[in-house]
Amino acid sequence: MIDPGVHKVTWAQVGRVAEPGRYLFTFGWLTITAEDLAVWQQHPGAAFTLVIQSPTEGVEEYHLGAFELRPE
Repeated sequence: MIDPGVHKVTWAQVGRVAEPGRYLFTFGWLTITAEDLAVWQQHPGAAFTLVIQSPTEGVEEYHLGAFELRPE
């Protein structure tokens, strides 16, 4: 589970996934869309805010929210 507050992830932190989908990470499930990947393909250093969706079988569910551009 992620600590309270705003948490961001980069493409490198999620293993530079290449396909949209639902992935299990140490903090829970993360859904990554084609639109999210398009941002990372143009701006590999971008950091997305993790947005909690709902718990599934005791595991947190997240999707990517707003992003900020960072140096690549």
